[in-house]
Order: sequence, then C-alpha cells, then structure tokens
Amino acid sequence: MIMEFLMNPGIKIKRWIFLGFIGMVLSVVGFIEIFSQVGESIAFKVLYLFLSLIGLLIMYIALSEFIKSFIALINNEKIKITITDKNIEDLVDEKRVHVGGPKIVVIGGGTGLSTMLRGLKLYTNNITAIVTVGDDGGGSGKLRADLGMLPPGDIRNCILALADTEPIMEDLLQYRFTEGTLKGQSFGNLFLAAMDGISDNFEAAVQKMSSVLAVTGKVLPVTLDDMKLIAELENGNIVEGESIIPDEVIKQKSKIKNLKIEPEKAKPLLDALMAISEADAIVMGPGSLYTSIIPNLLVEDIAECINKSDAIKIYISNVMTQPGETDDFTVSDHIKTLMKYSGKNSVEYVIANNGTIPKDIEERYLSEGSKLVELDYDNIKDLGVKVVETDLVKITKGYVKHDSEYLAQVLMTTVLDKKLLYDKKKIMEYMYVSKKIKNNKEK
Repeated sequence: MIMEFLMNPGIKIKRWIFLGFIGMVLSVVGFIEIFSQVGESIAFKVLYLFLSLIGLLIMYIALSEFIKSFIALINNEKIKITITDKNIEDLVDEKRVHVGGPKIVVIGGGTGLSTMLRGLKLYTNNITAIVTVGDDGGGSGKLRADLGMLPPGDIRNCILALADTEPIMEDLLQYRFTEGTLKGQSFGNLFLAAMDGISDNFEAAVQKMSSVLAVTGKVLPVTLDDMKLIAELENGNIVEGESIIPDEVIKQKSKIKNLKIEPEKAKPLLDALMAISEADAIVMGPGSLYTSIIPNLLVEDIAECINKSDAIKIYISNVMTQPGETDDFTVSDHIKTLMKYSGKNSVEYVIANNGTIPKDIEERYLSEGSKLVELDYDNIKDLGVKVVETDLVKITKGYVKHDSEYLAQVLMTTVLDKKLLYDKKKIMEYMYVSKKIKNNKEK
C-alpha cells in the first residue's frame, strides 16, 4: 500500500528513488570496471573510481532527501502511521527527547513574551528567555529606585510562565498588595528582591528563584548593568525612561526617531550569547517593539551574535498597534524597525496574524488609538522575509491577545519544517514534537 502511495504524482518521492537508482548504477558499473579490467591503464581506473564515488554521492543525497520528504508526508498526515506512547518509549525515552528538544531562544519582555512561553514549554525544555531590564515604572521601578536592583517585573513573569508550580503558588507570586506602603507591589517582585539580597548578583538571584519554582529552561536578564532607555523623537526632544516614552510620544505628537541605552556599552550575559550561538531557533516578540524587544538588541554583541547564528530567525508580529510606539505600523514597518537595530540577517520568517476581531472591540481599540496590524505582503517580500500567516487572535475579557498555545504550535511547526527537517541528528526530536503538536490540536 505504501509503495502504491509513493508512486502518486506530486509527493516529491519518485524523483529521489529515480536519482538513487542512477547513483547505484553508476557505482556498480564503476566498481565492476575497476576490478574486472586487469590490463587497463591507471588513468581509466581513476576515471572509474571517480564514477563510483559520484554514484555513491548521488545515492547519499537521494537517500537524505527521500527521508526528509517521507517524514514531511507523515507530519502532514498524508501517510498514516500511528505512533503511540509505547512506540515512542520503545524508540527512546520520552523525557530524554523532551530534554534534548529544539533549542529555542526568545528575546523580549513584557506580557507578550511570558504569554508565548506558557505554550512553548509544552514542546521542549531547551528554552532560554533573554529579558530586557530597562523597566523603570510601576512596582519594578520602585524597587529599582529603593534597592538599587534591576527591575524584577518582566523576569518574574517569564519565570512564572516557565515554572512547574501549583496554581495557588502562582496566585501568591502574582498577588499585588492593595494597601499600605506596599500598595501596588507584587509579592513575586519582593520574592525576587529578597533573593537578590542573599545572592552575589541579580543573575544568581534569578537562577535561585528559577530553581525554587522548577523552571523549564532558563530565564536570563540581558545585562547586569543598570540600563536606562533613551528615545530621540522626530521633533528633536530627548525622552529618558522606558515608562514615559510612549506617553511623551503621544503628548508631543512626535514619533520615535532613534532609540539608545545608557550605558551605551552595556555588557551582555555570557550565557545569553552562548544560548544565541547554539540555538536552533531565535524568536523575537511578541511584545512592545521599542520598549521590550529593541532594548535587548542595543546591549553590546547581542545583535551581532544573532546575525552570526545558524539558527532560524523568527519575528512574531503584534496583533494590534501600540499607541506611542507603533502607531499605524504595518507588519513590514515592525520588521524594518527591528532590522534597523539588529541587522538585515536578523529576521528570516515573520509569524503574523490574518484574523479579524469583533466590531465592537475594534471600535473600542480605535477610540484608544490602536488597530489591527496590517499584513502587507509585498513590502515584507521586498525585505527578504517569508510570511507564516494564521489567525492568532484570542479575546480575553474584552482584550485582544495572542493565543499562547496555538502560537506555540505555529512557532514549533515552523521550526520543525524549516530547520529540524533538514538536520538528520534531530529526527527523533522532529517526530516527538510533531506528535505533541498533533495531540494538542486534537484536544
């Protein structure tokens, strides 16, 4: 039955069978001539040896491409092969595959990053979240000013997103005091501040909190330097401080012209650079473009390391524009701005929303200066970026957010099909993650 199916047109299998047959013929003919012609000159023997080696090379290429095409057919369910939990256990221990899963580095900050991490941890333990430390507002800003520590808010959210904790523990760490001197402060921020107090530095504090909460993967601050965000507006004015930049853009009616950090030579964590260089995939976003994603790219060596990496590089576009940051931005505008600070080789694929939202919610967002980000295909193509489009919209309590579980499925499918499928050493990871994605889709 399978052989009959393989002979169907358009499945990209027959070409590799035919090519492999040609390679085998060349190899057999070459070796027969080498060993059967006793009196032949050295030149002829070298020629036949070369012919045999060419045949072997063709066979190797054909076999490799046949395997890739066959696995792609299984993944797309064009070939029905049932892989049960028992089958997986017979091949390799599931936990070991999960631990040895795709190495994913995500770069950003804010709620967008933590939302995606919740879905991503279902498919691999090899997650490294590199998080901005430019926040100077809210509870994080108060702790930063009072204790001289780096802002804990975004780090806390990412730790909780990747943690294996009981719901009551997460509720406790996310609890905000409503009265007294601690009003507005998160217990999780205070927990991390206490860890910082008993640790050598903020990085060690993050690692200790991650260990206590049994975090999947790693959460890393992008730098240990006291980083401040500075924006130059198109009217020439300078605005200092991440928390007030969007408000000042709106107030002064002048867009952001350029962004920089202080100190300009902020040093990155070596673990962050190592994670980027060893990654299978580097993911930027979703999240605030100017205040969550780009600040990471301004830290010394981060952008350069991304450009040099062999990983597949993916940008996840926001669903809605953000007042004071990306007013009227299309998907290509987001990518252009990102490339301005990270280089043209920093984005290969963009995962973008093509869904719509209810009219009443759309009108409310428009009244607040926000709208759906337009997916402008031609402009994206001109940038050399490939589009992965799907409906990413999830309405939660009247607010438009990314569907974290579905986004993780789309992201991992992209990594599988565009990266792992071409890595013969990662075949088991490919099969395992593919199965997990299919199982989650059926739930």
